[in-house]
Amino acid sequence: MEIVKLTFDQLMDGWANLEASPTDTGTVDMIVLRPEVEKRKHVTSCDLSTSEGVVGDNWLARGSSSTPDGSAHPEAQITLMNSNVVQLIAQDKSRWDLAGDQFFVDFDLSMENLPAGTQIQIGTAILEISEKPHTGCAKFAKRYGAPARKFVMTDEGKVARLRGVNAKVIQAGTVNQGDSIQKL
Repeated sequence: MEIVKLTFDQLMDGWANLEASPTDTGTVDMIVLRPEVEKRKHVTSCDLSTSEGVVGDNWLARGSSSTPDGSAHPEAQITLMNSNVVQLIAQDKSRWDLAGDQFFVDFDLSMENLPAGTQIQIGTAILEISEKPHTGCAKFAKRYGAPARKFVMTDEGKVARLRGVNAKVIQAGTVNQGDSIQKL
């Protein structure tokens, strides 16, 4: 299968035609663990921990360049991206995991719908939406093309959180593919 990276204009047109995601209760469409840098593992269920984030993911061990000591950023424990947006960018579900997020959800992740501090239930776990923005990095541009990064980083894209959202685990629990995600 040949994958074509869309132009900025194609992405903007595609976004204008996307079906709106639910604002109160959505669905977990895909769960991805990152056991090592550049490795992905699709799972149908995972456990969330307040100390580890997604159990089996490398968030804690990988650390962060945005903390003074290089430790994992507590506000970026969990990353979620809208399924419709990643499908538009990736063009095929087999390429969603290249985004590097752990949860792909059919749910409105916009700042308007989920301001920082909002709590959401995903499976039996509870997350809190972080203040820290989830931005498109060089890896994202390499995997999906520079226009995709430009697309998610427009002013409108940032407000809609097209690149996704960071969150932290407030209450441990289990998440299964197909579970609901909802605002509390």
